This record gives sequence, C-alpha cells and structure tokens, in this order.
Amino acid sequence: MPRLIKNGGIVEDVWLPVDPESPSPPSEQIYSLDQWLELEDKTGSAVQIDPGQSPAPLFSFLKKIALVAVDFPVFTDGRGFSYARELRERGYGGELRATGHFIRDQLTYLQRCGFDAFQMADESLLEESLASLADFSEHYQVSIDQPLPLFRRRV
Repeated sequence: MPRLIKNGGIVEDVWLPVDPESPSPPSEQIYSLDQWLELEDKTGSAVQIDPGQSPAPLFSFLKKIALVAVDFPVFTDGRGFSYARELRERGYGGELRATGHFIRDQLTYLQRCGFDAFQMADESLLEESLASLADFSEHYQVSIDQPLPLFRRRV
C-alpha cells in the first residue's frame, strides 16, 4: 500500500489512485475530474484536479467531497498552490492532497496554502520531507493556515 504524509504523520493511503480508463471505478478510488462529473451521488467521493483544470466544478459540492487531490506533474508548476487556496477560501474542509512531483522545500508552502496531505512521487523521501514541515517556527505573512500577520499575533 502506498504511503503519504497526512496531518503531520506518515500513513498508508486508503484510496486507490486515479484510473481514467476505468468505466466504473470502485467507490474507494480517486476519480478523474471527468469521471467525478459523471457521478450521480458525489457524497464521500474523491477527485483529482490536474493542472489546467479549474476547481470551479467542485464548488457546489465542497461539503460532500472527502478528498481533493491536486496533481503536480513537475515541481515548477505552481497552479496547484492557487487551487488549494481557492478551495480552502470557499470552505472546503476535507482532505486536500498534493500528489506528484513537488520537492521537499515546497512542503511548508503547500501546507500554508491549505494542503494537509502530501503524496510524493518518491516515497523514500517521506521521512526527511516530514521533518521539513517543522523547518519554520513562525511566519510573517498571512496564509490559509494563519490568517493573521505576525505583528497582529504578538502580545
């Protein structure tokens, strides 16, 4: 079973990966956006957004979706950061997972945009990547995970 970083720990993935060729994926599978759009009952579902696919079709169903995975095909593609922020700002409270080819140095920034799970292309990097989430003890800027700037948080 694949492993990932989720909520500050390394866990086994309970979801099956996207299979866009499957005519009728099982309920524990992450759906491609096209497959997900065809679902009649979206309650408890999981969907993956690829670069270039707007998260807008999800907005009316945010309370029903259990998992939104955002794929990073290369670490230089930053669109997923914006997708995460937009989903969280619109009230998505489920698991928001970064998948693919991002690097450990990006984990803190991914987390600050709203991601709470990280499925790296290379699982051998999970331990050191988990440690990198504690690289910074404080942040000056506002973000999804800290809506107040540092000067407003000081007592």
